[in-house]
Amino acid sequence: MRQPRIAVVGSLNMDLVVTAPRMPQAGETLTGESIHTISGGKGANQAVACARLGAQVDMIGAVGDDAFGRSLLSELEANGVSTEAVARLSNTPTGIASILHTAEDNSIVIVPGANGCVTASLVEAAAERIRQADVLLVQLEIPLDAVEASLRIARANWVRTILNPAPARSLPDSILYLADYFTPNETEFAFFREASGLAPASDSDWEQALAGWWQRYGHQVILTRGREGASTLIGDQPVTVAAPAVQAVDTTGAGDCLNGAFGFGLASGWSLEQALAFAVKSASLSVTRFGAQAGMPTLREVEEA
Repeated sequence: MRQPRIAVVGSLNMDLVVTAPRMPQAGETLTGESIHTISGGKGANQAVACARLGAQVDMIGAVGDDAFGRSLLSELEANGVSTEAVARLSNTPTGIASILHTAEDNSIVIVPGANGCVTASLVEAAAERIRQADVLLVQLEIPLDAVEASLRIARANWVRTILNPAPARSLPDSILYLADYFTPNETEFAFFREASGLAPASDSDWEQALAGWWQRYGHQVILTRGREGASTLIGDQPVTVAAPAVQAVDTTGAGDCLNGAFGFGLASGWSLEQALAFAVKSASLSVTRFGAQAGMPTLREVEEA
């Protein structure tokens, strides 16, 4: 089988993960259980997800010329991701994510650092890596001009694009019309429907919401639904891929795993439904291990699950 090639334009963060027994209330001080520094960032997480499944992956982004940046690049390279298109910036710190992790959930505060310096010109300098890809993955932890430049390069060269709109922020139609696949979770999708002036839909009305979005923007929505799996429309038929029941240990990178695995499936030439089923299964496996990147499964692990 030909090795699929994927370009990922996005963020690289060092995750500072504090584990606590529960979320603190406003003004409350809790004693935590542990702290870990873990390689992260939605872009880097998705790049690792693709590479561990067997894709040839080019990461495009930026880190600071500091210990965190060197560690992030080393981790990507150890997982088989090309970092030649990752800029090393002096006088700018590597981005970080401060994550409070409990048994039930997590909350995250991001400081962009070098990720905020990912410009359209930086992306254009790496345009050949996008042109040669089967699929482009991009998220919203970098400036929007870089997001749009990435999508435009891909569209001009018939490269399929996956826009993972996280964290949710207002997007101009010029970006939304460039995506082939749009992969929000339910909270993000509600945000974008409201921002786009579309009628809100209840949780049970997701079919109507996806159809309305398709009519407006003409791209496929992959609605990620946590324990419920993921839903989409194929033609005018609603399709939901249920998530297998697992014992969750860390949900931090589940969405990134799903996006990476979905991109891997599309880049491998699979059907939409086959790629989506593979992505849901991969994401379910990822939450059974601690750490966003460390939890990304290999192709063999998904096949054997």
